[in-house]
Amino acid sequence: MKIEFGYGKEIQTVDVPDENLVGVLMSNPVEHERRGADAVKYALENPIGTGKLREIAAEKIRELASPDAGQPESVGRRPKVVIVTSDVSRPLPSYDVLPSVLDELYAGGCRPEDITVIIALGSHRNNTEEEHRRLVGDRCYNEVTVVDSSREDLVHLGTTRSGTPVDYDRRVVEADIRICLGNIEFHYFAGYSGGCKAIMPGVSTPAAIQMNHRMMISEDARTGKLEGNPVREDLEEACAMLGVDFIVNCVLDEHKKIVYAVAGDVVDAHRVGCKYLDRMYRVSVPEPADIILVSQGGAPKDANLYQTQKALDNSKHIIKDGGTIILIGACNEGLGNATFEKWFTEAGKPQDLIDRIHADFKLGGHKAAAIAMVMQKAEIYLISEMDPEFVKSLFFIPAATAQAAFDEAMKKHGPGARVIAMPFGGAVLPSVG
Repeated sequence: MKIEFGYGKEIQTVDVPDENLVGVLMSNPVEHERRGADAVKYALENPIGTGKLREIAAEKIRELASPDAGQPESVGRRPKVVIVTSDVSRPLPSYDVLPSVLDELYAGGCRPEDITVIIALGSHRNNTEEEHRRLVGDRCYNEVTVVDSSREDLVHLGTTRSGTPVDYDRRVVEADIRICLGNIEFHYFAGYSGGCKAIMPGVSTPAAIQMNHRMMISEDARTGKLEGNPVREDLEEACAMLGVDFIVNCVLDEHKKIVYAVAGDVVDAHRVGCKYLDRMYRVSVPEPADIILVSQGGAPKDANLYQTQKALDNSKHIIKDGGTIILIGACNEGLGNATFEKWFTEAGKPQDLIDRIHADFKLGGHKAAAIAMVMQKAEIYLISEMDPEFVKSLFFIPAATAQAAFDEAMKKHGPGARVIAMPFGGAVLPSVG
């Protein structure tokens, strides 16, 4: 069987003998009632845990028109509305979500000049103006203000019980209405993406992200787990210290198209979205594999190794000890994080990375350690655009193509090798049983 894997904006094809193939892990067959903008509009009309966004906006405008005595300077002030959405490293099609959100706000009495869309950077690079336009779409870009989140102009709100400093972009803190957009997918230690993650770590600081992410070494900080997950609980505590008025979160198919959306409360709506994601992407296999072929599905999710790691981490759940994982990701931007690269280049062997994360947690280094933990279990080929010698220095085995790596793996494991393919490995959460 010939299997295609996204590789940047191109395709890598691998021919796997039918007798060796245990399965190609894709989403479960779920009949989606609505897609794209229709799913978003339905979610906005049926919010979970809150009133409709237009009602929230109208109520805020009424409050500003009749402020408490003692605040006469606020009389007649227009509302400050902030919409926080994802940057270029995330697959959320904000351009399909924002038009309906804007229409809701306008229906509630807001004007374009009241609204600022803030691109949540977290620990990522700034976006270009061209990327801003592409992210939000022409209509939104031309109607409202679009900016990146700030790492300098911050407001400190306190500290969580776990010691995470709570510092946010001032524009978000000072907004009258805070709306968060995001996509829900599995996250290898926060359980799931989406929900409060637009705020924390989205518009927070590297120091806060580092303090929160250090809890990833807990056994309860794992993919698909929410309750009792210390990372997720800390994120939501930090978010609650600010407050979010409304979210719109989307579940995407393998082609990054919206197939489901939820809207409303930052926790309650998010949980409903997570359950839908489980229906689509939790899959089981009858036996672990000798060889796994895994990809993030192509651009933009495989632009660097820092993001491609997510697919690798999901594959670890179903690889045999001593097996071979063939990781397919263009990584045309290289490693994607300076600390991530520094840790790799300073390590003499994978175990050094694991020892280092226990002794001195650093954001960026945490993903290097996560990769090293998979390397303890299996050898990993990396098919990428990076220089083969550099790939070797990262303790991967480089190969020119996925087919070439597969052929080598078959020689190692023999004619009876059991093979599993994960063309969208960052989305599918597999287990044996």
